[in-house]
Amino acid sequence: MSDLMAAEEGNNILLPDVWEIVVALLGFFILLYIVWKYIVPAFEKIYQDRTEAIEGGLKKAEKAQAEAAAAREEYSQQLESARLEAQKIREDAREEGEKILAEFKERANAEAARITESAQRTIEAERSAAMVSLRTEVGSLATDLAGKIVGESLEDDARSNRVVDRFLADLEASQQRNAGVSR
Repeated sequence: MSDLMAAEEGNNILLPDVWEIVVALLGFFILLYIVWKYIVPAFEKIYQDRTEAIEGGLKKAEKAQAEAAAAREEYSQQLESARLEAQKIREDAREEGEKILAEFKERANAEAARITESAQRTIEAERSAAMVSLRTEVGSLATDLAGKIVGESLEDDARSNRVVDRFLADLEASQQRNAGVSR
């Protein structure tokens, strides 16, 4: 009942006492000072660090993207230069192959010409040897035959050589006439 009595005397129970308001305000300002002096700067520092980290991360990401783009461009250029170099190497190899092939053909043609020339010389030498052998044999046969026909010996070298030469000349002339007619 004392509360009722105090309410009747003019004190309102809903309003606090003045000294309570002063103590509360004093506590509030002390708390506000502590928050403003210590807690707000800590939050500001955390906020600034986080902002710098984000901005630094963005800058690093942009730098990494730029480096990646530069590396990709360099890789593309190296790849293109490697392609061009490979194409040049293939072209050089093809030209070298053509040169080697032409050289082998030239060597083969020269070897074939040399073999053909050697064979013709051999044939010509054998033909000449056969002609000499044939002349000698035909000459001796002609001399023997002429000696039997004439009835005298043609052992004289000068005479037998004239007879053989005349016989062979007549033989060659008749062959040339036959060759001219057959054409």
